[in-house]
Amino acid sequence: MNDDVKGQEMTTPAQTPAQTKGASEPLLKVDGLVKHFPIKKGLLQRQVAAVQAVDGLTFDVRPGETLGVVGESGCGKSTMGRLITRLLEPTGGRIEFEGTDITHLNTGKMRPLRRDVQMIFQDPYSSLNPRHTIGTIVGAPFKLQGVKPEGGVKKTVQEMLERVGLSPEHYNRYPHEFSGGQRQRIGIARALALRPKLVVADEPVSALDVSIQAQVVNLLDDLQDELGLTYVIIAHDLSVIRHVSDRIAVMYLGKIVELADRKDLYATPMHPYTKALLSAVPVPDPRRRGVKSERILLRGDVPSPIDPPAGCRFHTRCWKATQICTTKEPPLIPLATGHQVACHHPENAADQAPEDTTLLSAAKEAVEVVTVVAKAEEEPTPEPPAKRVEK
Repeated sequence: MNDDVKGQEMTTPAQTPAQTKGASEPLLKVDGLVKHFPIKKGLLQRQVAAVQAVDGLTFDVRPGETLGVVGESGCGKSTMGRLITRLLEPTGGRIEFEGTDITHLNTGKMRPLRRDVQMIFQDPYSSLNPRHTIGTIVGAPFKLQGVKPEGGVKKTVQEMLERVGLSPEHYNRYPHEFSGGQRQRIGIARALALRPKLVVADEPVSALDVSIQAQVVNLLDDLQDELGLTYVIIAHDLSVIRHVSDRIAVMYLGKIVELADRKDLYATPMHPYTKALLSAVPVPDPRRRGVKSERILLRGDVPSPIDPPAGCRFHTRCWKATQICTTKEPPLIPLATGHQVACHHPENAADQAPEDTTLLSAAKEAVEVVTVVAKAEEEPTPEPPAKRVEK
């Protein structure tokens, strides 16, 4: 491919979200994705166990949409993000991007696809090389892919910096000269330099100050509209996910337990774990002062991914767990239009195992419901007038 053709590709106008969301075929399809990290011991380094970080994920991402992925720390969200961008080699399952199986492509065959699949990392401090200038960092994708954009790399990089809210004059500066929010903008500019089709954002705002988080989230939203991007955004903040996502997947201990449209998930959560998560989200609404609300506190810790519980992995902390939950793993099935749940006894839906009614003894002590009363804001105490000091 000659340079002229490459230059033309860089100037092709991006599809709008309205055009891309109308496409019938998913951009990304994941089927039964598994990643186990072996634990080895002894002189011969024999495998004695494995960390089951991701254990059978199945979902798809449509062109132009944003799929949010939430869950507790250690549930496998970040591992999943690195698997679908092929930064990690899957243990099992299948990953398709635009109909092409990329599950086990080697480095050489994956290199052309890196142009279409990019990742925004969580820590803006460690993801940028401190020895390189911003121009070198953001311009690296052009060099690695052998792309020569129209107008030159420097001009294109400066335009991208301006697009993410930085000054073109920052081209020759170094990462240590910028704040955390500015560094994350640099990371976004690098990820979007080649106009990728799919962007995986691994907790893009969790390391930032709260006052900066909304700016970065709004930037990602604007860039999606402008460039026709498809996002997979990983986060543990349900408020952030609600703001940016079209659909939301809830993960627990390496598995997806609920997958639904944003409105359906927040209005009618069906999995007990999702209900517990949503009950803990504070509602900053002054009209709710004095209103009582219940928070579900899950007792105990998340089980170890080295030896996860049999059956439903949430049954050790679930207040609805019965005998079937300890032996039979619930499949992720649609219980409503566009609403998939993996639970034998879901909320806001018909019981999938009505014959099993005896609660486990652990289920009766699994949670604690706390009533929270939203307090009215206290009026500030006026300060006494300052005394005049006579000279």
